[in-house]
Amino acid sequence: MNKRYSESLKLVEKNKKYSIGEALEIIEKMPKAKFDETVELHVKLGVDSKHADQQVRGTVVLPNGTGKTLKVLVFAKGPKAEEATKAGADYVGAEELIPKIQNDNWFDYDVVVATPDMMGVVGRLGKVLGPKGLMPNPKSGTVTMDVTKAIADIKSGKVEYRLDKTNIIHLGFGKVSFGTEKLQENYQTIMDAIIKAKPAAAKGQYVKSISVSTTMGPGINIE
Repeated sequence: MNKRYSESLKLVEKNKKYSIGEALEIIEKMPKAKFDETVELHVKLGVDSKHADQQVRGTVVLPNGTGKTLKVLVFAKGPKAEEATKAGADYVGAEELIPKIQNDNWFDYDVVVATPDMMGVVGRLGKVLGPKGLMPNPKSGTVTMDVTKAIADIKSGKVEYRLDKTNIIHLGFGKVSFGTEKLQENYQTIMDAIIKAKPAAAKGQYVKSISVSTTMGPGINIE
């Protein structure tokens, strides 16, 4: 355990639950890393992700962004390709990108957007894009004819939340340098979205536990 982590740990009472404001103030006091750490949210839900009707997944635009500018790859042709370029996509292309991604392991982008007519092409990349969470999906707004809006949302701080196999949502919601107020606004926006996304099939307690942490820091339990 490194010195900075153990110093940070001293600021957190093990079994105590803090308000989000208190937790973010503790993060503010922690010894700083050499880089601007991401503040992460971990929400355990009382659902079973194995059942299709208990999936929790969606997107939300954070009021203060994520602190990271994401690179966007758009699969589109003709006027839609031109529109994507104008809207600020980092890369735009069609079939010709397949060998580059499959054979050259080209993953110099964070989000993939596709127009619906290109999903046949993109589907051929399912085996490589799927495991990296890069497959475009209508639910997350990344399969769309409105490429301008998709790119604008992603660039302005749209994040996707989804359950993992252990029924936990893990998500970065800003940088330590944002300060408590901006982080708290982002946190509230995500939690509101997760609560709204509660599946009708979910029984019992929906939000089981919440914790926040920095990239390299200890978890802090939230009430």
